[in-house]
Amino acid sequence: MLLARIKSIPTDVVVKMERVDTESEEYDEEWQSNLAGFTSTKESEKISLNEEMNKHWVNIREILKWSNATPIRSYGGRGYLCCYCSKQFVDPRDLRAHTSQSHIGINDACFTKKAHLNGYCIKLDITELFCNICGESIDNVELLLDHLSKYHSIQIYTDIKNLIVPFKFNSEELQCCICDEKFGAFKVLLAHMNDHIRNYVCEVCDAGFVNVKQLRGHAEIHKTGSHKCEQCGKVFSTMRSCSFHMNRVHRRTFVYKCGHCSQSFKESRQKQKHQLEVHGVGAVITCEYCERCFKNQTTYKIHVNRDHLKLRKFACTMCEMRFYKCSDLHDHMVRHTGERVYKCEICQKAFARRKTLREHTRIHLDDKRFKCEHCDKGFVQKCNLRTHLLNKHKLII
Repeated sequence: MLLARIKSIPTDVVVKMERVDTESEEYDEEWQSNLAGFTSTKESEKISLNEEMNKHWVNIREILKWSNATPIRSYGGRGYLCCYCSKQFVDPRDLRAHTSQSHIGINDACFTKKAHLNGYCIKLDITELFCNICGESIDNVELLLDHLSKYHSIQIYTDIKNLIVPFKFNSEELQCCICDEKFGAFKVLLAHMNDHIRNYVCEVCDAGFVNVKQLRGHAEIHKTGSHKCEQCGKVFSTMRSCSFHMNRVHRRTFVYKCGHCSQSFKESRQKQKHQLEVHGVGAVITCEYCERCFKNQTTYKIHVNRDHLKLRKFACTMCEMRFYKCSDLHDHMVRHTGERVYKCEICQKAFARRKTLREHTRIHLDDKRFKCEHCDKGFVQKCNLRTHLLNKHKLII
């Protein structure tokens, strides 16, 4: 059984943290409130929650407290859902702004409502991730946790599985922040992340999954046999197919929800017709797998082949990664070869990617596009502006 042992955190354990200097009494009160559920002394009551669950909560609390990372509940019909309330936003940047302005701590977050780890998973936006304490830019969650522990003496638990799924929204296209593969829909990207975070592995096909719930759901596809519908007698090869048939045909479960109103529909085409007639939203082609819409057959075929059929013609010769486009493979190979083919014409410094060269060129052009609103000083790079605001104006962005 993939069940964690239930324990209580010892009463003499106190979470060690380093605080940012502040004169705000309200900040101090909020700080103490956030710690109340996680710290314990000899006089306080023992924490009755699962010990491993508490460790996950402590780690995510530290991440949200000491960085600009933003949790995502899910992707709804119209955008990304807030972890704390029912609001959703088309642009992830708006969700980040809303979360930082309206919510604090983790006490009201949706992921603290789970009673066990079977379905536990935190989707985290780490776009332009940096440390709130010193302003240093950090590439991923693992490096952030190591940074907080090593340089700021904040206690981080490393003896637990990684249940944090990271995302970066640096471009208009959805892209995996680990392997740079591009996707047409958020839920397809989310499913892809199981390839990287393989906490639990299927014994039949070696597919990896973030948590136990996902593995158990996947296991159903291997349970082949004769599954007969109790209503009409139709036979299916898997229980999942039979259940899907029961919900759609006999129970009349309305699984397709309109993202613009509260109506639900039995079939995808009914929802598309409703959105076109009522909300004026429509497209030429709708993907039958994920409902993403396309304006022409060419882009639709690329989407199906790349995101659903998982066609990967271009294989890396140095690892097991495969790619849909040759250009994706070329970008990936830089991780292995370290080859720097993009050279600056001014100083001859070479870079692995064209984007990095463009950012570097701004130094020679004195392109100080990142302006300080408090003293009008300009900076070539955004990270330098953040450091300036922290050191000179005691502000964190």
